[in-house]
Amino acid sequence: PPSLPNYFYNNLKQIVQTRDSIMILNEMVHDARVIRMGAKHLPESIRNWMGDSIGRWEGDTLVVDTTNFNSKTQFRGASETLHIGERFTRVDERTLLYRFTVEDPSTWDRSWSGEYPWVASSEPLYEYACHEGNYALGSILHGARLDEAEAAARKNGQK
Repeated sequence: PPSLPNYFYNNLKQIVQTRDSIMILNEMVHDARVIRMGAKHLPESIRNWMGDSIGRWEGDTLVVDTTNFNSKTQFRGASETLHIGERFTRVDERTLLYRFTVEDPSTWDRSWSGEYPWVASSEPLYEYACHEGNYALGSILHGARLDEAEAAARKNGQK
């Protein structure tokens, strides 16, 4: 957090809600963030890559408070005192308005905020994976086409 648009591709998100938690899966780098609903923050000695996110409902708005980041978080120069507040509000059938406020007195002299819409998509979510400069991709696709050809030949009784 905060969830910023990062590239021109792989920007889709999947949200899964259970009774006790909400998971937000980011397509890019397939980060899965778990928001514990109605919980208390973990002790300060427990620090996570994406912080410790707890959520609550204010009417139809999901309010998330995230603290306890570790030193590897590296969000725009922030320190372990990074604190992020987020609000997710459904504004229509296909749109969530995502608002966030970032605070870190060790990094910035005042908090800063932003917002942007998350529009629903019917596009499939893809696994993000690097293929070592895509050198192997040609061989991967060639092997897949050979498997398809063999399957078709078996279906037609040729093998």
